[in-house]
Amino acid sequence: MTGAEPNAVGLRRDAFLERLALFGLGGPAVLLVFVTMVLPVGWLFWLSFLDDSGALSLEHYRRMIEQPSYGRTFRTTFEISVLTTAICVALGYPLAYVLSQLPRRAANLCMIAVMLPFWTSLLVRTYAWLVLLQRRGIVNTWGIKLGLWDEPLTLVNNLNGTLIGMVHIMLPFLVLPVYGSMRAIDRDFLKAAANLGAGPVRAFWQVFLPLSMPGLVAGIIIVFILCLGFYVTPAVLGGGKVTMVANRIATDIEVFFNWGAASALGVVLFALTIALLYVAARLVGLNRVLGGDDP
Repeated sequence: MTGAEPNAVGLRRDAFLERLALFGLGGPAVLLVFVTMVLPVGWLFWLSFLDDSGALSLEHYRRMIEQPSYGRTFRTTFEISVLTTAICVALGYPLAYVLSQLPRRAANLCMIAVMLPFWTSLLVRTYAWLVLLQRRGIVNTWGIKLGLWDEPLTLVNNLNGTLIGMVHIMLPFLVLPVYGSMRAIDRDFLKAAANLGAGPVRAFWQVFLPLSMPGLVAGIIIVFILCLGFYVTPAVLGGGKVTMVANRIATDIEVFFNWGAASALGVVLFALTIALLYVAARLVGLNRVLGGDDP
């Protein structure tokens, strides 16, 4: 017993020193997260509960309930986010599937083209679409010359232009996780399905698609969450006719200089985003998508 007690004390001391060292190594990162994320979000919450005179109040939240324009703004934001995500899935999943079937060298070259938009400013890409889609832009000019339509189509300053620009920007965010998930699938599973009598279509639906689902779900969540906070593309391609929450926040700050109302909008959008993530985690097992184990 006399020899075991010093050993136990030494082990506890070593464990304490190890935890202290880990805390010292992680301290700067924790401090950075606190300063850059926790403090701004906390300040946002605090401002949302202050009225114009600086007193505690629920005025900004009550205004969001009473004025229908706020409801329309949130509905527009979620509709555009859902549509953009759905279009990205329809375009991105087949593209990722084709890339996953290519030899590694050819797939890597094609992935460079997928990631090429990241090398250009988002603002530049948005204004490029404005040039392409306007009434006298390249799309309308070529469409009329080819006889596809007689009059210029209204492709900007509306929902159509906003969706086109957002899909172009968001598509790589869906392709990358889906492609990574597909590349990780063992092709022996498909061979086993074929040996058991499954055709290519059945093997895809019953083997390949379920195995690629974690990457697809991760891509859907990334695209949808990013779409909720879009500002530049709706402002430029929407022409002021498509108002998302970020645009409403900018208007409250730049035009009305009402930080309380803008903060309340941000808080509600943040709360809705967290709620959606929670629902996704409950429905599809978000811990598995992120690489964790089931509880």
